[in-house]
Amino acid sequence: MPRYALLVEYDGRPFSGWQRQSELPSVQGAIEAALAKLEPRDHTIAAAGRTDTGVHGTGQVAHCDMDKDWDPFRLSEALNHHLRPAPVAILRAARVADDWHARFSAYERRYIFRLLSRRAPLTVENGQFWRVGHALNADLMRAGAAHLIGLHDFTTFRSSICQAKSPVKTIDEISITEIPRHDGTEFRFFLRARSFLHNQVRSIVGTLERVGAGAWPPEKVAEVLAARDRAACGPVCPPQGLYLAGVEYPINPFI
Repeated sequence: MPRYALLVEYDGRPFSGWQRQSELPSVQGAIEAALAKLEPRDHTIAAAGRTDTGVHGTGQVAHCDMDKDWDPFRLSEALNHHLRPAPVAILRAARVADDWHARFSAYERRYIFRLLSRRAPLTVENGQFWRVGHALNADLMRAGAAHLIGLHDFTTFRSSICQAKSPVKTIDEISITEIPRHDGTEFRFFLRARSFLHNQVRSIVGTLERVGAGAWPPEKVAEVLAARDRAACGPVCPPQGLYLAGVEYPINPFI
């Protein structure tokens, strides 16, 4: 059965996350239904990461096994035809080795979180940002984020339902870009690691927002990390501003 890697983009708002669910819409379910239109049978695909309800994907990667030897371009075009009108798009498809795996072959995930400091409620961009109505200090948030770089026990920033075997992870980068707008300021958080715990990114951004707002000093981030206690974490921010932006492999299958 030929195996194909799929580069996937989706708007997470209509879905109850990536993972297939029996009675709720999911990104995985939408793609598997489209695959069944091409080859009528049950399909099961695997992804690099399982995003939660409302989380978006601009660089998600999945793989599927097909009966037919498809031209990758024709496969992506056919899937996009059958995915309509769901807000899911296959940006690229590529033939990969039979033992290649979207999750286990990956060595890095990249997430972007978009936070907008703006007084007025969002309308056109609703669901694309976490909006806060107060000012934030990017330098303070960067100082707080510096305490999280490297190998740490991230129990404080881990969901109580996280299924990972260990809370110990290495974060390679947290950078924060400040983007002035006519209606406020966007703060774009870029996080890079081999893998993340459930709700880890949203917990980190929620904590750094408290620092940026002046409610916590940057040094408190080190204290809450060392506490290894979920109760010490700042508020978990909403999913709407979170994007799975990219997955890295030893050899990029889409080049």
